Formats: sequence, C-alpha cells, structure tokens
Amino acid sequence: MLKFLLACVMLMPLVNSWWAVQSSLFVLSFIMIIYCHHDFGNYMMGWCFNLDSLGYILILLSFWITSLVVCSSQKVLKDNNYPSLFLVVNIFLLFFLVMTFSVNDYLLFYISFESSLIPTLILILGWGYQPERLQAGVYMLFYTLFASLPLLVSLISLYNMSGSLTLGLVESVKGVGFIPCVWYVVTVFAFIVKLPMFLVHLWLPKAHVEAPVAGSMILAGVLLKLGGYGLIRVLPLFSEVNKSLSWLWVSISLVGGVVVSLMCLRQVDMKALIAYSSVAHMGLVLSGLVVFGWWGLNGAVVVMIGHGLCSSGLFCLANMVYERVGSRSLLISKGLINFMPSMALWWFLLSAGNMAAPPTLNLLGEISLIISVVSWSKVTMLSIALLSFFSAAYTLYMFSLSQHGKYYSSLFSCCSGKVREYLILMLHWLPLNVLILKSSTIMCIL
Repeated sequence: MLKFLLACVMLMPLVNSWWAVQSSLFVLSFIMIIYCHHDFGNYMMGWCFNLDSLGYILILLSFWITSLVVCSSQKVLKDNNYPSLFLVVNIFLLFFLVMTFSVNDYLLFYISFESSLIPTLILILGWGYQPERLQAGVYMLFYTLFASLPLLVSLISLYNMSGSLTLGLVESVKGVGFIPCVWYVVTVFAFIVKLPMFLVHLWLPKAHVEAPVAGSMILAGVLLKLGGYGLIRVLPLFSEVNKSLSWLWVSISLVGGVVVSLMCLRQVDMKALIAYSSVAHMGLVLSGLVVFGWWGLNGAVVVMIGHGLCSSGLFCLANMVYERVGSRSLLISKGLINFMPSMALWWFLLSAGNMAAPPTLNLLGEISLIISVVSWSKVTMLSIALLSFFSAAYTLYMFSLSQHGKYYSSLFSCCSGKVREYLILMLHWLPLNVLILKSSTIMCIL
C-alpha cells in the first residue's frame, strides 16, 4: 500500500494540469481493480502498514470516488475558482483516507481519521455555495471533535493496559461493570458520530447542503465509511460490554431510521433528502455492526460500498440539476423529464439503487443485515419493515416529484446532458450493479 501512498504524493506536481490529475486518478483506480483479481491475504508491509481485504476495498472506493469527484467538478475549472488549490485539497484528503484504511496502529489510525476532517472543512468553506457554509463547517467540526477527544484518552488507556496499540496485540477489556461500559461508550462514540447515528446526525444534512458537489460526493462516498471501518476495528476489544449494550444502539438506530425516513418525506431540498436518507441507511449498518455476527459484518461492508456509489451518484445528479435550474428545491425542479429526458433514466436507475432494488449491491447487503438483526431479536422486525417501506416511499417521492409535473415557466431551454456527465453517472451505476456478480468474494471479505 506504500506505493499508493507514494502515488498520492506524486500527484502533487501535476496539480497545475487538471486533466493530468484526473487521468492519473482513473489509471490508479484501474490498477487497483486489476490487483483485485489476485488472491488477497492479510499482508504486513513493515512499519505500521498492513493490508487486508476490508482496507483494500475501501481504499479502492476512495480512489474511485475521488476520480469521479474531480471529473464532476469541472465548474471549478471553468470558473477558474482556484482549481490547483482544489486539486491539492482533494489529493490531501485521498492521502489521509488511504492512510486511515492501511495503518495497523490505533494511534496512527486516530491521527489520519481526524486529519481527513481538515480537507473536508476546507472544501466546504472554500467552495461551498451559501454564506451558511460557515455554520455548517462549525457544526461538523464541533460534533466530530466533541466525540473524538474521549477516543484519544481511551486509546492512551488501552496503551497503558496492553503496552501496544498495534491491531491484534491490544488486550480486550474484560467485564461489564461501570468503568468498562463508560470506556466502551467513549471509544465507539467517535465512530457513531462519524457514521452518523440518529440523535448525533444533525451535522450531516447541514454539511451536505452547504458543501460543493465534491464535498457531498466525498462525504457520502467515503467519509461516512470511516465510522463503520473504525467500529469493525474497535468492537472486538469490547466484545463482552458490546454484547450487553448492543440493544441500545440497535434500538436508537432502527427507531431513528424510521423517524428520519418520515422526515425525508417532508423535505423539499434535494440534497437534504439524499443526506437524510444516508442517516436511515447507516442506521441499519450500525445495527448489523454492533450485533457483530458474520451476516451483520459482511452485510454492513456491502451496504457501505453500495451506499457510497449510489449516494455519491445521486448527489452528482442533484448538482447537475442545480447547475441548470439554479435551485435544489423539488417544488421548482419539477417536470425534469420534459427537458432532460435521457437524464431521467439515470435518475430512475440510481433511485432504484437507493431503495435496494435488484440487482444492486444494496439489496445483497440489506438482506444480510436484515437476517443478522432479525436473528438477534424478532422484535426488530416491525422497525425493519417500516424502514424498508419508507425507504422505497421517499425515494419514489423524490423521483416522481422531480421528474413529473409541469416544469417551471422560467425555464426556456436546457441541454439534456453532456457526455462527461453520462460517463460519471455510468461509472457510479456500473460497479453498483456489476459487483453483485462477485458477491461470493465480497461476502467472504472478513
């Protein structure tokens, strides 16, 4: 994995040429896909780096989404809105993400995990749309830092107890008393906020709405996966406490997922609707992770990958509409099928992915998660049924309201779509539906 870290560094001299960076990112992504055909074990690479299948597939997702982000942010280049600085920020963000998914030391993981916040904040503050982006940036910063500082104290305590912070060498915390419970909560809380769980999710819709398309795509595509990845790495250290407290997270996630789904049905802002739908999907992922069964873990990883591709594609679509119509409101952006008919196909395909319709990767992951959570407790069936129903309901609501009806009278002409835009959407949709053919490989990832 050091070669990919070096590749990120070597992209820096190319930042004056937008096309060179864009092409290099796509080439690196395809090289990683070719490597995917080799049989992967858990390879130690010296110092503090290792690579297992989970880290590998998330690094591949990071490269893929960053390539699509640069490709979809042509407006920055067209308006000459500091394009070189924009590329530098994205490459730094990619570097920190690769570091996060490839280190095998908890302290280095914490540093790179938190470092990814800085480029994201710069993206929102520097290239966001409205003056409210300052408030959105502060929300994101304080929510994340409030939860992450106790995690640092927890890691220092683990080092004092074990004498090491290397993955696999840290001792598990024994017992289910008051101190182990508090220790467990402060450790996992940073990842739960990043996921985000209902009740600590308010930073996400604000950040998405005010972020540029690059910020939204990176947030939805990769940064939300940092929380799930961190939980997979940390939960084995607290197996006894997690077993006794998993009911708390499952209850909040499933009930909160239903509440957020109802909130989606009253949204009129496209980006806010897609952002709230991410909270509902990640609630099911959190439930599968804390139950910590084979079906739950594998289902959570598959949904994280599927959601990263699907949600990123939907944000890209919402930005294409915003660039043409000048508004994200579903009340103004009605009847898009009348003047963007070929784009309506991509709205339909990505909406189908968002509601976990076959043959998308989301369907495979959600079936695995439902099996895991229902086998843990049959009481959860009611919440899961409502969650699945409303997931389809708000996606259909978004699709029908945006595509059908009479379009806004001030819209006189509009091009249906450029080849570049169709390419971006196809590169979101194709892996989402083709990867299910390799489902046996993905489900054996852990």
